[in-house]
Amino acid sequence: MDTITTYFPSLKNINAAALKLREVVNKTPFSRSQRYSREFDCEVYFKREDLQSVRSYKIRGAYNKMSTLTSSEMQRGIVCASAGNHAQGVALSCKLLKIQGTIYMPATTPFQKIEQVTMFGGSFVDIKLEGDTFDDSFNLALKECNQLRKTFVHPFNDEKVIEGQATVGLEILEQTQCSLDFVFVPIGGGGLSSGLSSVFSQLSPNTKVIGVEPAGAPAMKISVENGKNTALEDIEKFVDGAAVQRVGDLNFEICRETLAAVITVPEGKICETMLDLYNKDAIIVEPAGALSIAALDLYAEQIKGKNIACVVSGGNNDITRTAEIKERALLYSNLKHYFIIKFPQRAGALRQFLNAVLGPNDDITHFEYTKKTNRENGAAVVGLELKSPADLNPLITRMKEHGFYGDYLNNKPDLFQFLV
Repeated sequence: MDTITTYFPSLKNINAAALKLREVVNKTPFSRSQRYSREFDCEVYFKREDLQSVRSYKIRGAYNKMSTLTSSEMQRGIVCASAGNHAQGVALSCKLLKIQGTIYMPATTPFQKIEQVTMFGGSFVDIKLEGDTFDDSFNLALKECNQLRKTFVHPFNDEKVIEGQATVGLEILEQTQCSLDFVFVPIGGGGLSSGLSSVFSQLSPNTKVIGVEPAGAPAMKISVENGKNTALEDIEKFVDGAAVQRVGDLNFEICRETLAAVITVPEGKICETMLDLYNKDAIIVEPAGALSIAALDLYAEQIKGKNIACVVSGGNNDITRTAEIKERALLYSNLKHYFIIKFPQRAGALRQFLNAVLGPNDDITHFEYTKKTNRENGAAVVGLELKSPADLNPLITRMKEHGFYGDYLNNKPDLFQFLV
């Protein structure tokens, strides 16, 4: 493997960033999770960056970068592109440093994050919702930046941004009372993972730092496997805080050297973790914020008896997404199923389905049916929520025995997405 020849964050610069940020950011809690420690038979600690001033770690890199601008650069203003959290960090930094900023965000950005950017930046920011993905917004932001000679504040591929995010690692090492065996850190573009892993590689080299990506956007994993920074053609955008088509060049070079592994977690598992954190721990996280905790299942055997840290990177979740989050979680846990049901077009057919086919704990959550003339059977799209995955096969058996079974849609993604 090639050695890094471009840039590696020095402890001197990271400590300088920490000093600069001392009056700007919160020193977020590093707290033991009793439930997860018991579940995985180890000591699990959460680094709660969801409790940061802008509800994510992004203020660290943004402020550190913007505070290094010259007076003329500050006067011309800055431009950035963001899926939401970086925008909030930049917005607050604009207000604190009195710099005018233009912030490009994808049109798909949750409204809650847009409101937050407006609140933190006030009159110092102008928001432009352009493009479907971060990369679309990024290209438009760069175009304006070049035309107007403004400074581009990159969300991850920037030395000062990386050094700012690296202060999360410094804080963890200051706060922990034990030697950490594993640190799980989410990866989007790679700013946090490259900064944090560089700190541990220098101050705690025996700690294994594991980078975690959503399964639908594994840009860092693919790049590490290919041995070069690789752009993905298509990505799943659900985990908006960690869904990029290409990680930063600086970030890739650092991560390929300092991360012990890069793993992916299915979006459904992320949703399941979000709901568990909310229902059982009263912790509200965004999808990217749940990544590190969702990864623990994949390392259940390796982490037994060990000391573990999970970086909870952000808590900017839009409540309007709750229905989708629940749906994805139920599908992942094999508790939500969609079928095409063939109903005989006669009185009493639905009653027979309810009495003879559905189990006592099965719940109809979706039903689409239109009676057709001159047909013996009419097809309905039916969604069912089960109490246990073990209930599925007996349910299908009863459907077939009574002549109701048409098709199973969960394993047919194209048809599934079209009908449901």
